Amino acid sequence: MTSSKVNRWWSGLLGLMLLLGFGIGGSSWHAGAAPPAATAATPERAATWGERLGWDADQRAVIFHADDVGMCCEANLAAQRALAQGEYRSASAMVPCPWFSEMAAWCVAHPDHDVGLHLTLTSEWKHYRWGPVAPRDQVKGLLDAWGCFHRDVVSVALSAKAEEVALELRAQLDRARKLGMKPSHLDTHMGTLYARLDYTKAYLELAEAEALPAMVIELTPHTIAKFGKQGYPISDDAKALLNNYRLPKLDDFHSIPSGKTYEEKREKFLEHLRTLPPGLHEIIFHPSVETEGLRRITNSWQQRVWEDRLFQDPVVRQFLKDSGIVVADWKEVMTRHAAR
Repeated sequence: MTSSKVNRWWSGLLGLMLLLGFGIGGSSWHAGAAPPAATAATPERAATWGERLGWDADQRAVIFHADDVGMCCEANLAAQRALAQGEYRSASAMVPCPWFSEMAAWCVAHPDHDVGLHLTLTSEWKHYRWGPVAPRDQVKGLLDAWGCFHRDVVSVALSAKAEEVALELRAQLDRARKLGMKPSHLDTHMGTLYARLDYTKAYLELAEAEALPAMVIELTPHTIAKFGKQGYPISDDAKALLNNYRLPKLDDFHSIPSGKTYEEKREKFLEHLRTLPPGLHEIIFHPSVETEGLRRITNSWQQRVWEDRLFQDPVVRQFLKDSGIVVADWKEVMTRHAAR
């Protein structure tokens, strides 16, 4: 794909990536605003996905989701402890990464937990790298000069064919299953699968073929209009593709905000939770235990360590008990979906 074509995709689909929350630390509701009052679904107001899946119209169901599991042992240690202790209930693992097989073995030994695949087409760190699962001679567009994945999404979009992406996604799912893992859902590392519409099509086709829910947000007139006003139009083709997706969707998607201190980060997180509107939400984060190895892998190590700390924090745990937020996971979503 030429540079001009990629730029056109970004002008239409960057808004979708923002809508889905990649790198965005806030919700569509401004901090400090009261959550909108829930009303019964009417011809003017479609039911939220929370309602469609059986939660009450005024309930806020949240999937707290640990990303980047399998990337390193520090991420595995954090997720395994948290899932086992019920600190949160959902995570996804990166198949091409060095520590994925250890996480897959843990999932085989603990099959009740909700762990999906964080489908990976980039390798972003300076020295700690990985590459494709599929045969390299069949996915040359996914390779950088060092034989690893490209470091950023734009480089992937400029180089990789949709057929190569589809082959790699299937190879990652097949490897996980070969190791005995039964993934519960599929999401996308760094949002790469929303960088081009043909990538998104490959992603959603795999999800539907395997009955494994993808990370898709419901496009509503409000969200479409909001991002259009901000200069991020969503193309008609993208709308059609996402509107035709048949598995459950999210009403909104978020990430935990960064903070200069742990206390600031915690308060931003709690304020974000206070203002969530009713519906089904996913909030992503990247928890890891602190080690010298983690500090050498990524300059985001401090935020990751704090994100691991958040869900052990008595203040956060009490807030969740008192807030009325319903903690959910993708396995529950699919159980509810099947019962509709």
